[in-house]
Amino acid sequence: MIMKLLLIIGVIGFVYFFFIKKKPALTQENKDKFNKKQTPLQGDDMIECPVCSIYFEVDDGILSGNKYYCSSECVSKAHS
Repeated sequence: MIMKLLLIIGVIGFVYFFFIKKKPALTQENKDKFNKKQTPLQGDDMIECPVCSIYFEVDDGILSGNKYYCSSECVSKAHS
């Protein structure tokens, strides 16, 4: 009798923790902590231009407004 009760409690607990209980959402504070843990960009890292979506090396890009752009044309498009 006790074994059945323990088994039922175990199954209910398993279903609750794996299927019903919601995972905590990322708050802005948690997102900031996650972003700070990223390694700084190296000169040969490839990044995506936020305007035209092509990939280029960090050394070849233009830093403007805390974002890297592939060319001065994309910088002017982004700030217009």
